[in-house]
Amino acid sequence: MIGILLAKFKQFIRSPWTFVIFTGMSIVMALIFGGSTGPTNLKIPTYTEQGVDNSIKDILEVEETMEFSYMTEEEVRERVSTGKAELGVILKEDSYQLVVGVDSFNAGLVEQAIASAYMERNLEQQILEVSGLTSTTEQEAFIEDMKEELSSPVFDLDSKSFRGEGAFVYNSNLQHVFGFSLFFVIYTIAYNVLPILIEKRGGIWDRMILSPIKKWEMYVANLIYSFVTGYIQVVVTFLVFRYLVGIDFNGRFVETLLLLVPYVFAIVSLAILITAIAKTVQQFNAILPIVAVSMAMIGGAYWPIEIVYSEILLMIAKIDPLYYGMQMLTGATVYGHPFQEIFVPLSVLVLMGVVMTGIGIHLMERRHV
Repeated sequence: MIGILLAKFKQFIRSPWTFVIFTGMSIVMALIFGGSTGPTNLKIPTYTEQGVDNSIKDILEVEETMEFSYMTEEEVRERVSTGKAELGVILKEDSYQLVVGVDSFNAGLVEQAIASAYMERNLEQQILEVSGLTSTTEQEAFIEDMKEELSSPVFDLDSKSFRGEGAFVYNSNLQHVFGFSLFFVIYTIAYNVLPILIEKRGGIWDRMILSPIKKWEMYVANLIYSFVTGYIQVVVTFLVFRYLVGIDFNGRFVETLLLLVPYVFAIVSLAILITAIAKTVQQFNAILPIVAVSMAMIGGAYWPIEIVYSEILLMIAKIDPLYYGMQMLTGATVYGHPFQEIFVPLSVLVLMGVVMTGIGIHLMERRHV
C-alpha cells in the first residue's frame, strides 16, 4: 500500500496540472463573484491651507474607512479631474471644501466625517476657553485627560441584534469562497479516482493482485491519495483567502479546516460510486459535469440555499453532500453555531461516505470493472 501511495504522489509531482487548474479556478471564481476582496480604505487627496489646526488632521486619522493623503491643491484637483480619485478635500481654518468630479456615493460620508472633525475641534476649543487654562502644555494635558475619561464611561451599553423568523445572514465573500471551493474540488477528487477504472479495465489490477499486495490495500491507497489531494486543494484555497485576501472567516478558520474532512471524504466516496457506474472513461467524463454542476446548483454553492423556495429542490438537496458541506461551513463562520448544531450535517456526510463507498466498491467487484 505504501508503494502505491508513493507512486501516486510521484506521479502527482510530475503532473500536478489537474490540481493546479482547479485550485486556480476556485480562487479566481471566488474573487470574481465574491464582491469585496478584503477591507479597503477610501483614499482621499487632501490639501491643507495655512492656519489649519493639526487637531483636525489627528481627528481624521482616526477614521478607519478613509485614508487622507496630503498634497498640494493643484495635485488634489488634478487627481479628481483625471479620475484617479472620486473626490478631494481642501481643509481651511474654519471651513472645508469638497472637490468632486462626478457624483459619488462616498461624498456624503466624507463630508459627514470632516464636519464631525470640525465640530469636535470647536468643542475642544470652547472647553479650553471655559477652563481658563493659558499654558499650551496644560491645555494639551487637559484634553488628553478628557479624552481618557470619555474612553471609559460610567455606563456600559450592551447591544444585541436579532433576526426575524425565516431571515438569514448573507456573507458574499464566504458564500463564494465556500461554494466554489467545494464545487471545484469535486473534479480534482473525481479525476484522481478515475485511474481505478482505467487500471482495472487495462488489466493492471489483475497483474498487481498476483503480487503480495492485497486488493483492499489497492483500494485504500487510491482513496487516501484522492482524499489528501482534494483536502490540500481546499486548504490552499482557504489559506489564500485568509492570509492574502484578508478574509478572517469570522475567527473560526481552524474550525473550517477541520470541517472539510467529512465533506472531502463524502466526495471521494461519490467519485468511487460514479467510477463504478461508468463503464468507460467517456461515460465518466459525461456523468461527472452533470453531477457536479447539479450538486452546486441544488446544494447552495452558487447562491444561498435560503433563497430557494421550491419544496422539490429542497427535498433533493437533502441527498446532496455539497448542501451539508455548505451548512457546516456557513453555520460555523457566518452564524457562529457551536459544534452541537453542526454535528447533524457532519454525521450525514460521514454516513453518506460510508454508504457510497460500500456501494461503489461492491458494484466494481460485481461487474469486474
